[in-house]
Amino acid sequence: MRVLVTGGAGQLGRDVAIACEAAGDTVVAVDRASLDVTDRDAVLGAITSVRPDAVVNCAAWTAVDACEGDPDRALLANGLAVRHVAEACHRVGSHLVHVSTDYVFDGTLDRPYHEWDETNPQSVYGMTKLIGEREALALGPSSAVVRTSWVCGEHGNNMVKTVLRLVGEHPTLAFVADQVGHPTFTADLAPVLRQVALDRRSGVMHLTNQTPTSWYGFVCEIVRLTGRDPDAIVRPIATAELHPPRPAPRPANSVLDNAVARMAGMPPMRDFRDPLAELVRRLTA
Repeated sequence: MRVLVTGGAGQLGRDVAIACEAAGDTVVAVDRASLDVTDRDAVLGAITSVRPDAVVNCAAWTAVDACEGDPDRALLANGLAVRHVAEACHRVGSHLVHVSTDYVFDGTLDRPYHEWDETNPQSVYGMTKLIGEREALALGPSSAVVRTSWVCGEHGNNMVKTVLRLVGEHPTLAFVADQVGHPTFTADLAPVLRQVALDRRSGVMHLTNQTPTSWYGFVCEIVRLTGRDPDAIVRPIATAELHPPRPAPRPANSVLDNAVARMAGMPPMRDFRDPLAELVRRLTA
């Protein structure tokens, strides 16, 4: 395929480009400096020039708390920008794979969320990402929206890198135990996104690594992989104990059931502990 990847400098975008190149695709990866997706003319110009078979849209403003303070910027970056990308894809017949988030749900369900569950975002970030989903899905069968959660990778900032830094700076750490989700690793997610594009799948899909855990449980696993005793270093707290409280509410339940992929016969992504161990080894080598 000829693939255009937006958000190409981010942790997911970089691994999508790597996965596509490894599969023999011709890849054009653009970052914000080379393509501002909020600029309609620039987006139309870039995509109609490249004429890709597929566009994997990893561009987004993911600073969840900052979005609360600047909803217009969030709506532009996460909502209207997707309209520009979808419009350009329509003009040249490109298949759009748009990356979304667990934050489109309110997190109150007592089971994993499947693709047909009602959305109810509680934050500006979640609301604007849901608007972006709708803009992408307006392409009909020519688009897929992939919701994922708790994304970590070798490139860019994420929880794994934060914890590896904190364990060297503080004798004890506290993380919330009442928010549960699926940590998902870009090295595993990226090739699946490519396959979604290659198969020209449509509609909403949930794609995550497997085995749910809390942020506390996730951090304990990271600490264990460094050779330290998590029981001696990490303590669980409730979200209500965070001081200061976060500006944006987080879903208590972010566990995404990968129902569409499972029903389609797609192999499940690995238990999150496997790619986590690989990532920690790379980052601490």
